[in-house]
Amino acid sequence: MTNKIVVFSGAGMSAESGIKTFRDSNGLWEDYNIHDIATPEAWGKNSDLVNEFYNQRRKQIIQSQPNSAHYAIVELEKYADVQIITQNIDDLHERAGSSNVLHLHGNIRYAKSSGPNQEKNYYRINGDELTIKDVCPEGFRLRPHVVWFGEHVPMMETAACYVNESTHFIVIGSSLQVYPAANLVLCCSEKTKKWIIDPKAEEISNPSGFTRISEKAGDGVSAVIKEIITSLS
Repeated sequence: MTNKIVVFSGAGMSAESGIKTFRDSNGLWEDYNIHDIATPEAWGKNSDLVNEFYNQRRKQIIQSQPNSAHYAIVELEKYADVQIITQNIDDLHERAGSSNVLHLHGNIRYAKSSGPNQEKNYYRINGDELTIKDVCPEGFRLRPHVVWFGEHVPMMETAACYVNESTHFIVIGSSLQVYPAANLVLCCSEKTKKWIIDPKAEEISNPSGFTRISEKAGDGVSAVIKEIITSLS
């Protein structure tokens, strides 16, 4: 049987690269109301405000670099089929060299049309800003390629299939409080070897059957990957 390793990463994965999380006391939501910058209604009400928020996030992400946890996961590709499923909208996994990355909540380096059929076409953003002049071929303004609260998560079914087929499943830096993404932990088979790496891993009630490692991404990922490589060698 081919070993299939699925890595499910959350905000804690990128925190060590200096990217602010939403829930920290100095996090991104602190100066904003979620309903003003992360919903379809917010875009309809004040697209300039929403766009500026994500322009600032994009600039921060471009200035950040992958950390040791990102690079450690790339090393796993020498030993097994590795699929990353990330809740993060940054592109640090790709920049570290990972081959297979599924973005559940979008990728901030891309834009999509705010008009009909917006899921069909994505546009790489040149530079770090979207402006009111950036439009799709049909003339609709481009919006960040981000899944906002209240929107459908189009890649959930594909992600669930990946998890179900995994022989090893590693959750890194996710509080498992954002749904429907958090439901992916319920898709593992009984034979899957499972870990959850987070400083507050012991406080996370869901899921069961996971080895819990209460460390930040860098140290925790290094330990788990050494264990996996040893078992596969």
